[in-house]
Amino acid sequence: MIINSEPLSMAETLEYIKKDENAAEIAGFIKKFNKLDIKEARALKEEVEALNMIKITPEGIVKILDLLPETAEELNKIFIDVGLDEDETKKILDIIKKYK
Repeated sequence: MIINSEPLSMAETLEYIKKDENAAEIAGFIKKFNKLDIKEARALKEEVEALNMIKITPEGIVKILDLLPETAEELNKIFIDVGLDEDETKKILDIIKKYK
């Protein structure tokens, strides 16, 4: 039964599946691609959410956490449907740089 539908980053997903003994293979796969630990992921998520940009959805934030784009081009590939302006892009990239 689905209780809550909320997008999770890879770091957040690892927290949930640690409780499941049968998920060791999945956890190993996620660890290959995950770039942040759970504390960094939560801090980065909070900073991006604090920008209060209407264009940035929870799904977009999760993509930022998982991909950690380094350039405006990479970031704009995440937000194809809304198009961030230069100032918004710079703010997000400045925050991401703290966690690299």
